Amino acid sequence: MSIENLKVHDPFADDVGDTQPKNYVHIRIQQRNGRKTLTTVQGLSKEYSPKALLKAFKKEYACNGTIIEDKELGEVIQLQGDHRTKVFEFLTDKDKEKMGKYALKKDQIKIHGF
Repeated sequence: MSIENLKVHDPFADDVGDTQPKNYVHIRIQQRNGRKTLTTVQGLSKEYSPKALLKAFKKEYACNGTIIEDKELGEVIQLQGDHRTKVFEFLTDKDKEKMGKYALKKDQIKIHGF
């Protein structure tokens, strides 16, 4: 007879059963000076063109932006202003005009910020 409650499980240990790592798209906000903020999008797979997404974001949200090359993170899209929820909705939209069949699932995106 085995008592299940006495088994020790460390909640902070890495889960060995999950063999496939989750690749998330991270949407973050960074504080600049004063009330100015930057929205960053990182972790997009290679099938998405950062230049095309940046062009669509700039047109859709009437803001400026750039693509930053990072050694560890790869290409990071930076947008001026707080556009976290708008970018999330854009990337998960199944509409033909926007992402269409390339839309991401909602559980593939993590939104960070204050």
